[in-house]
Amino acid sequence: MKIHVDVDCTPDEARTLLGLPDVKPMQKALMDEIEGRMKKALAAMEPDALVRMWLPAGMQSLEQWQKFIWSRMTGSQAGGEAEDRPQDREG
Repeated sequence: MKIHVDVDCTPDEARTLLGLPDVKPMQKALMDEIEGRMKKALAAMEPDALVRMWLPAGMQSLEQWQKFIWSRMTGSQAGGEAEDRPQDREG
């Protein structure tokens, strides 16, 4: 014998019918917490904050950054690093 029952109800009515707890307040609190964390994370994604995070502590100024990029593009190296290249060594 087979019995088929169709129940047409809303999720809230089904939850009540089955005796399940109402989780709406918990979901609201959780979503508010997630929203707060996302807003803080987005604040860290400001262009100024990203540049400060990406650059080493010694290169905080734009001029230093430009000099660094220019030296890499032209192939020159600052300071005594050029002395360490194998092609510059004798014998």
